[in-house]
Amino acid sequence: MQRRNFIKTTTIGNMGIIAAPVILTGEGWKGANDRVNVAVIGIRGMGQSHIQSYQKLKNVEVAALCDVDENLFAERVKKHFTDKGLREPRVYSDMRRVFDDKSIDAVSIVTPNHWHALAGILAIQAGKHASIEKPSCHTVMEGKKLIEAAKKYGVVVQDGAEQRSNPCAQSAVKFMREGNLGEVYLAKGVCYKWRDSIGKYPDGYMQEGEKYASTLGSSSWIGPFTRSYMARVNYDMWLGPAPLRPFNRNRFHYNWQWYWDYGNGDMGNQGVHEMDIARWGLGVTIPERVSATGGHMMFDDDQETPNVLMAVFEFPDKNGGGDKKKIMQFEVRHWMTNPEGNHLGSGVELTNTYMTSSANVVGNIFYGSKGYLLKDVSSWQAFMGKERAPGASGKGEGNHYQNFIDAIRADDPSLLTAPVEEGFYSCALIHLANISYRLGRTLNIDTKTLSVINDDEAGRMLSKEYRKPYELPAKV
Repeated sequence: MQRRNFIKTTTIGNMGIIAAPVILTGEGWKGANDRVNVAVIGIRGMGQSHIQSYQKLKNVEVAALCDVDENLFAERVKKHFTDKGLREPRVYSDMRRVFDDKSIDAVSIVTPNHWHALAGILAIQAGKHASIEKPSCHTVMEGKKLIEAAKKYGVVVQDGAEQRSNPCAQSAVKFMREGNLGEVYLAKGVCYKWRDSIGKYPDGYMQEGEKYASTLGSSSWIGPFTRSYMARVNYDMWLGPAPLRPFNRNRFHYNWQWYWDYGNGDMGNQGVHEMDIARWGLGVTIPERVSATGGHMMFDDDQETPNVLMAVFEFPDKNGGGDKKKIMQFEVRHWMTNPEGNHLGSGVELTNTYMTSSANVVGNIFYGSKGYLLKDVSSWQAFMGKERAPGASGKGEGNHYQNFIDAIRADDPSLLTAPVEEGFYSCALIHLANISYRLGRTLNIDTKTLSVINDDEAGRMLSKEYRKPYELPAKV
């Protein structure tokens, strides 16, 4: 496979891909006939949901697609555009060209995690509005840089915490903010998803005609990773800031989630949604203490991240009683588990799950001095008093994509239900918990600087090394 050069232009900072960055002047956004032209960067899995969601919005056009895997273009264009009678989008295998395209107003960044913040910063410097899939950063340091860029260039930058756009989540938080649950002292996020072993595979390409012996569970697969297939994949750019390693099919499509160089484990995959809602409902930002334990259980395979993880966060609470603290708990389980949170005998049916499957339980539980509250993706129910009697409830799903477009048209980032700053606080919890797990010790945090106290090793893990030329800009 031929390696492609990424930097051929004058640089901005260490990794420049455009000319002088555009700084918006606050004069308001104006598009042709009020149309917003969107480019989706990363079109294999979740990227297709972005394409379809934007296409449902009034006067929004998915004008361009970008992916390092050129094998995807023909099928995606046919499925999502020409078969629907829609105009064919421009296709790019290099996100630099998207940022150069002056007709593009906004981008959706749907790459692997290790690219999220860096691609977001580069898009922002190009004057593009950006919706960045969760988690919006791969480390604490690059999350700080992302926020700095968003503030400097004044564009709309949305985090992928889509539940914040749901009336369900909004009304649940409002219910707790108004004191109806009393002192909310504990919030729990659960992510119990059945995850099979990812197996082991050697480095290198598959042979022509070789079958893909998959034990990947929910992980779908596309294309044989043969030499001829991979000739149309810019693997060097896929690696981007990550260390240079030979191609391995088990570190590529989807399974990159379970490797530290690219993903953050299930806490940073599915769990980031519940992490965000737990933090939002509890009304906290940065913890004083973080402790996580867990492991990679049952399977002897290539996965690096834990498939069982229990994390506890302590937050200061000047208005609380007793110890004046709030606790947030988060759990990842990958195999057999109970449907935690269901209140038997209440007469209220609540699955507390994202997926309508007995194998998956995903949601939140909030505990207050007057009762507790269960929440799934589209509904919530409070149970009050010692009798745990059914109380108030709420439901409803919103449109995260419409919220992004509305904020662009108004040229007003404050309209976002999930601004990147809020996403960063939740991402920081993920990174701190993973660091605690990997080092096997509790972290004490300076809440003003978001740094680790008296632990240089942990402090270094708030950032990472970047492979040239895919480096985080020293200044945004």
